[in-house]
Amino acid sequence: MPAEGRQRIDKWLFFARVVKSRSLAAKLAVAGRVRINGGKAGQASDSVKPGDVLTITLERRILVYKILQPGSRRGPAEEARTLYEDLSPPPVPKGEALPDALPPLREAGSGRPTKKERRETDRLRNGEE
Repeated sequence: MPAEGRQRIDKWLFFARVVKSRSLAAKLAVAGRVRINGGKAGQASDSVKPGDVLTITLERRILVYKILQPGSRRGPAEEARTLYEDLSPPPVPKGEALPDALPPLREAGSGRPTKKERRETDRLRNGEE
């Protein structure tokens, strides 16, 4: 029996409504996408306690939660929010793109680049003269 106040990581993630099912929570932990106080959670049976900081890597976001209390059931979202304090960084606004990620612009209707134009582009990218 685990010590008082401790809970399995997969159960806590399920009760806190981070994932939809306990089996998904277990897969998340085994895949190494959950960190407990900076160290990777290797198993779904790793235990967490109040005061631990979880870093959870989901598909398009990173969640940082400080555990306030263990869960007793998967209740409504309001109840789940009482289990943790959200320390996550604010999301990047969708309108901002990296300047290096912009594709080169071509005139509309000019078609595909010719072989000569492609070679000139390659020379520019590689820094050749």
